[in-house]
Amino acid sequence: YAQLTAALDDARAAARREAGVLRIGFSPTSNMAPLTRLAEAFEARRPGGRAVLDVVSNFDPYSALRRGELDVLVNWLAVDEPDLTAGPVLEYRDRVLAVARADPLADRASVTLEDLADREVAQMTPSFPPALYDAIFPPRAPSGREIRRGPAVRSIHELVSLVARGQIVHPTASGIPMFTRDDIALVPITGLPPLPLGLIWVTAHENARIRALAEVARSIG
Repeated sequence: YAQLTAALDDARAAARREAGVLRIGFSPTSNMAPLTRLAEAFEARRPGGRAVLDVVSNFDPYSALRRGELDVLVNWLAVDEPDLTAGPVLEYRDRVLAVARADPLADRASVTLEDLADREVAQMTPSFPPALYDAIFPPRAPSGREIRRGPAVRSIHELVSLVARGQIVHPTASGIPMFTRDDIALVPITGLPPLPLGLIWVTAHENARIRALAEVARSIG
């Protein structure tokens, strides 16, 4: 009986630790169906738990995590920061090149990194994570040619506008709503692995709610 009582007490204590508000961040490019599924599944499976979603800048995605304003971030898992944990993957997205509808590349069945070396991509601000930058914008094509990082941009919306006007091309992931426009074509990129979308958190901030969310993510990923 004592063992049963202790087990019940432990279960109740665990439930209390997992209850409450969990603050989940997302960037404008990661605000897609997997984020909705994750939040809904967390609330359905964790009585007393509530998922609150908040947007972060694509160009500075980790600062809110580090300040403790968010518990977890849903973003692209190209993470090489010693204080951050890259958690479970929600899904993988194929790589595509966003180009202006009038661009000659728009009619291609696919493009390669060598095609990117003939064009310019955006130059992101220094707060953009370096590992994520290189994952999305490889610095060189397989031949060794540099992929030129041209005009500096300050926001994802400015970047989309430059693509639509034909001033840059932009390698990205498939299915991102802001690139689904009549004036932009999305052309598959061959030779790049799919981009994983998943959870990121500050390792030192890990707690029961974060672990509970990670467990849910693994079950639906």
